[in-house]
Amino acid sequence: MSIAAVHILPTNKTPEVFLNPDGNVKIIGRAIDESRTKFSEQILTWIDDYLMKPAVSTEVIIALEYMNSFNSIIMASILKKLYQLNEQSKKISIKWYVEDDDDDLFERGEYISTTFNIPIEFIKTDQIKSSY
Repeated sequence: MSIAAVHILPTNKTPEVFLNPDGNVKIIGRAIDESRTKFSEQILTWIDDYLMKPAVSTEVIIALEYMNSFNSIIMASILKKLYQLNEQSKKISIKWYVEDDDDDLFERGEYISTTFNIPIEFIKTDQIKSSY
């Protein structure tokens, strides 16, 4: 069974998401939705399917302008699932773009990284939209 690529368009509360079975996952924009929605369920379901037959190498790009506390929990769930690739001897690279002055978003990413022992490469930039 092969899974299809998914492109979820952004809203004023949810980021744009690209899920490609060739090993590319991108989450870009703002994550401020306060409810567990079809949006997050769709991503987590796709990842479950992807983990059954993943690419040899997976690159995850996170480039958020803002993420609230609730979405930090969703992001942790997404990254924990994807990091299972490491247990399958697959290569995973997680790049988290954060604006130079956004200490809050950097700390949220760092918390996820240290709490769940997930190596994340943090890339500081002066403007999120043109960095990834």
